[in-house]
Amino acid sequence: MWIRLIEVKIKHDKLDEARKIYNEEIVPTVKSRKGNIDMFLMESNDRECVVISFTSWETQENGEAYEKSGTYVKMVNKVKHTFAGMPTLWSYEVKK
Repeated sequence: MWIRLIEVKIKHDKLDEARKIYNEEIVPTVKSRKGNIDMFLMESNDRECVVISFTSWETQENGEAYEKSGTYVKMVNKVKHTFAGMPTLWSYEVKK
């Protein structure tokens, strides 16, 4: 399994809007992609307006195919006006 985490600070007055776009538009699109296992938004209890998008994929190839398809950029463009800073991305492989 391959995990992608994207952390970003959201403008305080845009948090509700970002959450709505994420859950209503981005999640259904990503979940429909080949190899996607799950996707959800985590909100920090310690840092105001900091969120992490968690996306899991069956394989790294599935996740990278989604990113290379252009859909990833389209999804980011839906919410980037709510960002208060640049996102940070991390990738992890789950090994058993």
